[in-house]
Amino acid sequence: MAQVRAAVRGEDGQLRRSLGFRDLVVYGLLFIAPMAPVGIFGTLDAASHGAVALVYLCATVAMAFTAFSYAQMVQVAPQAGSVYTYARTGLGEGPGLIAGWMAMLDYLLIPAVAYLFSGIAMNALVPEVSRWVWTALAVVVTTLLNLWGVRAAARVGFAVLAMEILVLLVFLVSAVTVLVRDGAQRGWLSPLTGDGSMGFGMAAVLGAVSVAVLSYLGFDAIVSFAEEATGGSRRVARAVLCCLGLTGVLFIAQTYLAALLSPVSAAGLAADPALQGPAFYDAVESSVGTWLHDLVAVSKAIGAAFAALAGQAAAGRLLFAMARDRRLPHLLARTSGGTPRVALLVAATVTLIAAVWAARRDDGLDHLVSVVAIGALVAFTLLHASVVGWFWVKRGGERAGEGPPSRWKHLVVPVLGAAVTVAVIVEAAWTAQLVGALWLAVGLGVLFAQRGRRAVPPGEEPKGSVGGAG
Repeated sequence: MAQVRAAVRGEDGQLRRSLGFRDLVVYGLLFIAPMAPVGIFGTLDAASHGAVALVYLCATVAMAFTAFSYAQMVQVAPQAGSVYTYARTGLGEGPGLIAGWMAMLDYLLIPAVAYLFSGIAMNALVPEVSRWVWTALAVVVTTLLNLWGVRAAARVGFAVLAMEILVLLVFLVSAVTVLVRDGAQRGWLSPLTGDGSMGFGMAAVLGAVSVAVLSYLGFDAIVSFAEEATGGSRRVARAVLCCLGLTGVLFIAQTYLAALLSPVSAAGLAADPALQGPAFYDAVESSVGTWLHDLVAVSKAIGAAFAALAGQAAAGRLLFAMARDRRLPHLLARTSGGTPRVALLVAATVTLIAAVWAARRDDGLDHLVSVVAIGALVAFTLLHASVVGWFWVKRGGERAGEGPPSRWKHLVVPVLGAAVTVAVIVEAAWTAQLVGALWLAVGLGVLFAQRGRRAVPPGEEPKGSVGGAG
């Protein structure tokens, strides 16, 4: 246990501790994006029969199980690597490698999707410049910020996040003003109980929840910075839970108000899928005005690029941690100035190729979005299993003098969390399931090829890295 809890020592492969509680929450909120529901509001409104706010309330509760499991394991193994480190600690080397491998699919592709969103939004504002150019420019700018250092990126990210939240507040205030002055287009409770034109259906709500949980992907990136956080692992755990709670409140509030302002009923959206994509923007424009429509669009363009910044930083830490443990080429474990620059450049290169490829295709976004979440969901499932494995099977907490495991925290919560993630995997598109299965097969091949290789125990450093200043 002492080894598991140990910080990385010496100068080889060392990350610099410079992130406070606010910085951690900023990274999480940046990765998720405070207005993430904007793009899928119409789809969820139609699918849930108008109970879109209830969908996000249920999704927040569902993802709380995963956040709680992260909070438990980051205190057991406060290291870079996220779910790779936790599955490795709670389940063993093989499951750890597979968890990291599946999370890699998520961490490398989510930034690509965010960069593409940014490119699409900027192309709509400045159509003379191709969207793939805007996409590539966003990758270059944010990569330079990440190479500058995690603290500098956090400062810039805080400014961008403040802008996003300010725009969201403008929307909330404007929406409330319109509703007080002109009244609602739907019943006041319909975002929670369903649009009267379709009726309430719990099966429809749960089906929409399986899509809505994808809006939350990214809060887990916070734990990737465990070795760079000041104040201990408990602060990281609190940041994870705080980030999810804030996100849930923002998601529920904006979808509730947008549903009340929507000029098209949930039945109308279901009947005409072409209206679902711009449904949020249409609600804003018809009720408040074009100026707020454009303001939200600009905010989404900038916010998406910096969501990718946080995702790229998390991907770099995952590659760094796996390389440090000799699971990936050791070159990726090199640091300079406390920053894993080689791993960041590799992550940026893969993301750039995927994002620009998608930006040059009409169906590129659909291809990326269809597979982006499957890796995260498999990794989340292994995370929950690692909680049970560490506290109940290995009795790690008990051996460390922390007393017997909690039936609620270390068994009931992770089992419920795993049930949620497995259910979402089952509901995923078959193309996503196929890509996930192929990626898993490759990961199993890597595991087989590395059989017999001794990985570095948690807390022990490999030799030969280029260290950074602490």
